[in-house]
Amino acid sequence: MSERDLFYVYTVVASGAPAPDTEGVRGLAGSGITVVDDGVLAAVAEPVDPAEYDEAALPRLLEDLDRLTLLARTHHRVVAAVGGSRTTVPLRLATVCRGEEGVLRLLAEGRERLSEALDRVAGAEEWGVKLYAADSAPAAAAGPSPARPAAGPGGDAGAASGRDYLRRRLGDRRRREERAGLAARTAEELHRRLAERAAGAVLHAPQQAQLSGIADANVLNAAYLVPREARRAFLDALPGPDGLPPGLRSEVTGPWVPYSFAQAAADPQEQRR
Repeated sequence: MSERDLFYVYTVVASGAPAPDTEGVRGLAGSGITVVDDGVLAAVAEPVDPAEYDEAALPRLLEDLDRLTLLARTHHRVVAAVGGSRTTVPLRLATVCRGEEGVLRLLAEGRERLSEALDRVAGAEEWGVKLYAADSAPAAAAGPSPARPAAGPGGDAGAASGRDYLRRRLGDRRRREERAGLAARTAEELHRRLAERAAGAVLHAPQQAQLSGIADANVLNAAYLVPREARRAFLDALPGPDGLPPGLRSEVTGPWVPYSFAQAAADPQEQRR
């Protein structure tokens, strides 16, 4: 193969046997997964069509939501297959190199940080934990204030009605603030308890409802690097259905290849080699 050929690089493993298990795994191009080995590290890669992945085509691919979704799913599928049998460090989406020489340059230039990342995640798996808080406060009345009743002989009934309305509004706000405080404290305590049982922890930004499709507020969005032998202790520390205050619920996902802890992917400027 020549420098004109393009390789999409999925993930990196340490050099040597056993070979990453990708049998039956279809990549982006269907041209066959290959391993490019420099004697220290090995890249799991696939030859791809320059018409779809070169400098001119790649920006269009990344702006096409349907194609980007397919790219992400395929990337994850290959990484998960490799991670089932080998410690691996996934690279960023759309890491593309020119020829095998380009892949070897990527390995050589990233050798120190890739090797450190492989050591960091060896024997461990990633678990994701989210905590959601339902906003069950009654909605404030929309539109103008209720019409005042006619004043009676004993005083201004309209003024009393206005005070009651403001009192309800203040009460609703206070209850929302109390629930928000309870949710924040619960999230902090849960994160502390889980982090104590993990080899590493990462707090991600809360997921926005527009993207997640979940109306409840995401008050904890964390990933934990858990040694396989500590899996049971970690899972036992998760709250059960009745272990959270009312209005809070947790969601657990995993185990995954430790994406959040393999911080060794090429910078965007380094993706064209």
